[in-house]
Amino acid sequence: MFIGHAAQAQRLPDFLATTPIDAVFPGADRVGPPEGKPMVARAYSGDRQLGLVYLTSDVVNTRGYSSKPIDVLVGLSDSGRIVGAKLVEHHEPIVLIGIPQAKVDHFIQGYVGLNFVESPPRHGAPPPVDIVSGATVTLMVIGDTITRSAIAVARAHGIDKSGASRQAAPAAAARVLDESQTEVQSWQALLDSGAVKNLRLSPQDVNQAFLQSGRKDAAEHSEGGQDDTFIDLYVALVSAPSIGRSLLGDTGWQRLKERLKPGQQAVLVAGNGAYSFKGSGYVRGGIFDRIEVVQDEGSFRFRDRNHQRLADVSAAGAPALREVALFVVPEDAALDPVKPWRLQLMVQRVLSVSDKAFVTFDLPYELPRAYTRAVEPAPAAAQPAAAAAPVAATEDAPPALWKQIWQGKAGQIAILTAALTVLVGIFFFQDQLAARPLLHDRLRLAFLAFALFWIGWYGQAQLSIVNVLTFFSALRTDFRWEYFLMDPLVFILWCATAISMVFWNRGAFCGWLCPFGALQELSNRIAKRLGVRQLKIGHGVNQRLSTLKYVIFLLLFGFSLYDLAVAEQLAEVEPFKTAIILHFMRYWPFVAFAVALLVAGLFVERFFCRYLCPLGAALAIPARLRIFNWLRRYRDCGNPCQRCNLECPVQAIDPTGEINPNECIQCLHCQMLYHHQQKCPHLIQKRAKRERRPAPAAEPVVQEVVMHRTPNRSAPANPARTES
Repeated sequence: MFIGHAAQAQRLPDFLATTPIDAVFPGADRVGPPEGKPMVARAYSGDRQLGLVYLTSDVVNTRGYSSKPIDVLVGLSDSGRIVGAKLVEHHEPIVLIGIPQAKVDHFIQGYVGLNFVESPPRHGAPPPVDIVSGATVTLMVIGDTITRSAIAVARAHGIDKSGASRQAAPAAAARVLDESQTEVQSWQALLDSGAVKNLRLSPQDVNQAFLQSGRKDAAEHSEGGQDDTFIDLYVALVSAPSIGRSLLGDTGWQRLKERLKPGQQAVLVAGNGAYSFKGSGYVRGGIFDRIEVVQDEGSFRFRDRNHQRLADVSAAGAPALREVALFVVPEDAALDPVKPWRLQLMVQRVLSVSDKAFVTFDLPYELPRAYTRAVEPAPAAAQPAAAAAPVAATEDAPPALWKQIWQGKAGQIAILTAALTVLVGIFFFQDQLAARPLLHDRLRLAFLAFALFWIGWYGQAQLSIVNVLTFFSALRTDFRWEYFLMDPLVFILWCATAISMVFWNRGAFCGWLCPFGALQELSNRIAKRLGVRQLKIGHGVNQRLSTLKYVIFLLLFGFSLYDLAVAEQLAEVEPFKTAIILHFMRYWPFVAFAVALLVAGLFVERFFCRYLCPLGAALAIPARLRIFNWLRRYRDCGNPCQRCNLECPVQAIDPTGEINPNECIQCLHCQMLYHHQQKCPHLIQKRAKRERRPAPAAEPVVQEVVMHRTPNRSAPANPARTES
């Protein structure tokens, strides 16, 4: 990951033998033998040396998500400019089966024309080329590889000019701004002395620059007439008293002096023409993205808080200027007023919504000697400390690429961490949640939407079987954590999934965090609402079909042991990249396959998860090793009650009532039934028995007994009458 960490083998000769030289170094007709360390081959046109050709993996050890080197042949001119670059070998899965090769080549060609010797990259700045959607990590690695290797090769082979700058530093440091020089001068006098520098560009100049950078399409997309002034740009260091008074006037200069802190500098930038040096970036994001100040290896841009708009320039004889801006150097940047620096102007042309081209022009500036004065040499005791300063600055190397990525995604990391905390709470308090069916359903629906829209389509953090294969391949070859730290969201999800398997087997990821699983379940919910009839698959058939995903996983794992690249291509059985990473923007066979799986999921919930997903199989294999069992059951679940078995969305419950941990996605539907007083037969029977049982008497009750005499029917009815 660092500049000085070279690859284990020098493979430049192998690729030079199979790659035409003009594909890497246009204009060259031959290369010399590979030589030096890092290894390079000198490119020639006839007998004239043009520059160097090298292989990035021979210079730096930056690797992609596959943990394999990404090999790019780079042509570097004698001035440090990148004149050509070609991707010759890689094992990045997203490039192999997700992103068209043409888009990757287009991204790499965006580095052609850049000169990292004259314009060193700023730490923390975004890549100078737009990232292709869906391959952010891989392309950031490629860009970082080209950048670091170009700087390393230039320094190692004498192209780097920073050494000369450091040697000249003592002479420049012996002079400082002359505060006593306060004479007011005319515009022409300032131009003649070099206190004001000018850069004038015509449309033809800009078109020619685009042609030289290889962007003929941008050159043909010319803006303005051919005879118009594209830009007439002026720059001056107005923190020098004489220059400041001349350009700002006495009142403006006095206000600037009150604003500047000790050692802080100010720059005036003015311009005419069709092209604005301000642009609109400072309106949208507060930064002036079209101009940049570069001094030695450092650079900075101005922000809106550093800017003050001026109506005009006060110097006598100054032309009418359309844009005049006063910039104060930011407090977190430094500009040595007596050392040379340059204002870099970026010219950008938008060809389409997704295609932009740009070139840069330099306006060099060096404060005339007349505005400085000599100072006494520093005491001998102070010289060692001063000499040590450049060493300290040199040792202040930029952080590793993966650290830069984590810093840049701090907000996304915080959101994902919060979501995982919520999910842990759901599982730990699942009894209280499942006892409230409506809350459980709404919370699950919201979490699935988060998994699909934020984790998947926005965060691009869909886990894949390719990650598993890559991990095992790295264990067998050259395992390093930084390879897997390149994508923080994916890394955090993998860690969370691994830990959750101890508690909830594969259900935490498959049932709650998988974007494609969420897409299937949400689309199936919509289908049910629309009245789509669900297909019921018999238990025996379901068991046999569920073994297919294990067969697929074992086949992919076996191929990965033979050739990881072949396994990565076969892993296209997963529709994740099509549906989640690339938003269905692929060749029609891939889209048709993904849509077919989603259509099947409308009739059989989570069809792909249940029968075809190799990632689900890989996560299910260690399911029997889980320590805890959080799903509660009654004794009569399965015998005789079959309700959970019939209602389980993925048929993970056997007719015997046992839950199959290999197939369970922890949706908690069975736990909702477990607590439901109106749906669970066991609870219904308990309530019915409780209601039928007679209530015991509180105390004995005394009952009155009434006795009746029954007459003798054989006796005469009236004895008195008989006697008479």
